[in-house]
Amino acid sequence: MSTENEGNAVPPAPSAPPVPVAAPDASPQAHTTPEGTDGPAGPGHQADQQPGQPAPAPQTHQAPQTHQAPQAPHAGQGYPAAPAAGAEPTAPLPPVPGAAPQPPVAGPEGAWPPPPPPGTPTYADGAGGAGGGAAWGASYQQPAPKPKGRGGLLAAVLVAALVAGGLGGGLGYTLARNNDNGSSTTVSASDNGAAQVKRAPGTIANVAAKALPSTVTIEAEGSNGDGGTGTGFVFDKQGHIITNNHVVADALDGGKLTATFPDGRKYDAEVVGHAQGYDVAVVKLKNPPSDLNPLPLGDSDKVAVGDETIAIGAPFGLSNTVTTGIISAKNRPVASSDGSSTSKASYMSALQTDASINPGNSGGPLLDASGAVIGINSAIQSSGSSGGFGSSGQSGSIGLGFAIPINQAKYVAQQLIKTGKPVYAKIGASVSLEDSTGGAKITDQGADGAAAVEANGPAAQAGLKPGDVITKLDDSVIDSGPTLIGEIWTHKPGDKVTITYKRGGQEHTVQLTLGARAGDS
Repeated sequence: MSTENEGNAVPPAPSAPPVPVAAPDASPQAHTTPEGTDGPAGPGHQADQQPGQPAPAPQTHQAPQTHQAPQAPHAGQGYPAAPAAGAEPTAPLPPVPGAAPQPPVAGPEGAWPPPPPPGTPTYADGAGGAGGGAAWGASYQQPAPKPKGRGGLLAAVLVAALVAGGLGGGLGYTLARNNDNGSSTTVSASDNGAAQVKRAPGTIANVAAKALPSTVTIEAEGSNGDGGTGTGFVFDKQGHIITNNHVVADALDGGKLTATFPDGRKYDAEVVGHAQGYDVAVVKLKNPPSDLNPLPLGDSDKVAVGDETIAIGAPFGLSNTVTTGIISAKNRPVASSDGSSTSKASYMSALQTDASINPGNSGGPLLDASGAVIGINSAIQSSGSSGGFGSSGQSGSIGLGFAIPINQAKYVAQQLIKTGKPVYAKIGASVSLEDSTGGAKITDQGADGAAAVEANGPAAQAGLKPGDVITKLDDSVIDSGPTLIGEIWTHKPGDKVTITYKRGGQEHTVQLTLGARAGDS
């Protein structure tokens, strides 16, 4: 699975793109009821009649009328190329963009960014929506008129019966109220004030109540008026907010950023640093309040498949939305992008969750059952169809969401706050973006005609050569270029790793020390 990020040339994986801000036009005839809202209903009354008393004569009435959706690696740096044409990108969970992203364009092998392979997730604001079956906004068809004759008589009799029933019901209710002597068998819940609405520690409601005040809905607007909506959460008491790079991308060149808390407080913000390859960004509130409560950070390395998850975000612009699920898989290689021809890929060894996340969830926290942040929601797998809620080309949740592990995001955020630039680990080799190589194959030539293996780089010092196919990094199986990039970026420069590779049908193992590259360019 590939998602789009910067790094050595690698095949892209699914990504979840930013979610457009514009909501789909409502059908003039179709209406939807908010989830959890009960429709109006009148109380049911039984017609009571006193014994021996004649029933009132029915009155005749007229029958009522009937109404009827890291930049391309240079030689030695190993950056991926743009997604291949026709491949379905993973949808990164980015901001809800105002315009639908363009389809990915295929790039040369080893070029940057790599093209996401089929089935690649896209930003949560990605193009393509869930659909199929009857549309919610189906046109209304007026039923054929009733035939005249006995039908009209029956309608008149029915109206009279309803009037009598209403009278009897009203009389019965009055008698019951006046003769209430405590013999009723119904039981009312005791009202203990605040204690009645108290949620036990560890419940979803309790976790959400504590976490929501530390999340924000981010609105990014570019100098040209384009923009979108995403999510972020409080990182420290100094006013730093963590989110996705693609959430703030529109506001990087003279744009405007605002962050709104669930209680309605709204602050202007500025980008402190952003890492396109990691898809992580840090923004800082201007004149931050003194009562900020950073969300506690968990340990993503200790997460297990099946652990409960809680996601907070603004899907399709619906701020402060809470959804739940489980960890479906770990170390899922993902290369995500917004699907445009100019987009560079972001790579991650992601936490996969089935918690419902959609365009606008990008940058929001993925919490464990205790309320600790274990990841940053970043991408979703796109279904490739269109239509449905939030249509206009946007994809929706199909239960395949991807989050950047918080251990990696924390390291990146600290670097951005400290220097304003990201630092990437590298092996100093350009790899193929194809998925059919059975590993990450070092290309014969690097980007722009440069050498595929950087002179005196980590790969060269370890004896790696063009044509070698890397199949493992430590204990992690490498099945493609994007997978290798995602695994390398879970490490820090200076880390020692063991590389297993094949050359001429023979398997070899070598140790190397990862190098460093600063910045996205």
